[in-house]
Amino acid sequence: MSTISCTRKLEFDAAHRLREHEGKCKNLHGHRYVVEASFSAPKLDSLGRVVDFAIIKEKLGGWIDSNWDHTVILWERDRELGEAIAAKTGQTIYYLPGNPTAENMAHYLFHDICPKLFASLGITCSALRLHETNHCYVDVV
Repeated sequence: MSTISCTRKLEFDAAHRLREHEGKCKNLHGHRYVVEASFSAPKLDSLGRVVDFAIIKEKLGGWIDSNWDHTVILWERDRELGEAIAAKTGQTIYYLPGNPTAENMAHYLFHDICPKLFASLGITCSALRLHETNHCYVDVV
């Protein structure tokens, strides 16, 4: 039995820093992130789709746009820095429960955000790829 999934690519810009990193990534810096989110369903809809690609853009793309795009993504342990940045610049800060590595960000989208956004549609995020750069990405399945 084969499984059909559909994948939508979404892009956003954000800054982050990795606390306790041994190199340059301990400093605040930015990326053009690319998310590839794949969804599957027990059966195709009446038109023969897992889900309309526009719904993925609306729901997941909308969440990313509201929460991560053009923000500073920090570990919740980095609140002092986040509050200083926000006070000085008015910049929006998003706090993750873990250090904002590509792995932690992808895990958060896959396990925390996608289930909340898509459960009512009867579809499941079956894989998620997050590109931090053109050369580096992580997968969650």
